[in-house]
Amino acid sequence: MSKTHFGYQTVDEQDKAKKVAGVFHSVASNYDLMNDLMSGGLHRAWKAFTIAQANIRPGAKVLDIAGGTGDLSMAFAKKAGPTGEVWHTDINESMLRVGRDRLIDKGVITPALLCDAEKIPFPDNYFDLVTVAFGLRNMLPREAALAEARRVLARGGSLFVLEFGSARGPLWGGLYNLYLSRILPFFGGLIAGDRKAYAYLARTVTAFPSAEELAGEMQAVGFSQVAWEAMCGGIVCLHRARK
Repeated sequence: MSKTHFGYQTVDEQDKAKKVAGVFHSVASNYDLMNDLMSGGLHRAWKAFTIAQANIRPGAKVLDIAGGTGDLSMAFAKKAGPTGEVWHTDINESMLRVGRDRLIDKGVITPALLCDAEKIPFPDNYFDLVTVAFGLRNMLPREAALAEARRVLARGGSLFVLEFGSARGPLWGGLYNLYLSRILPFFGGLIAGDRKAYAYLARTVTAFPSAEELAGEMQAVGFSQVAWEAMCGGIVCLHRARK
């Protein structure tokens, strides 16, 4: 049976999905607060940049995978307008419910769907844009999720992946790794009440492939025009690819 990582443990691949679900059930209610505290609010700027680069027009069809608390879905729904179609999806029911309620509270009505990124329940060539913000690193096998994203994209459509990367330089990289291994789990335990969940999330960052490696994976499943932009010294990258 194939093995993979879960935090700093090695587990069977078939068990990882259950463990990941447990992590996000645990952190869903505090997810936005923790994102603000742990990134100093920068996650909002990273998402705003992604939204601006996507340049969604009225009438666009958008699939937001691992949409969580709905930041991207909310912005895309406003831009796509009443003639557009924006799906807010997540594999975790707790995260999806928090996001759905938040969208409704903001007056944004858009469909929410419990959805496995490796088995997307939409026809081929359907969406103009597929986005994944800080979720690809939890998907296994990653190539299956990328292939599914490509399948549901219309010809000429784009995939945008916003994800953590590797900090550049020995000093910056060392500080970043210290933050991930010690500080993030500490505050996860203090504020969200689940140190183990945030230790897992930190591990997913360090185990994620480099921007170059991810670009190769995108190309391997058939994407073209693959590119990325690094932000904050490489801590975060916006990856783009086209069908």
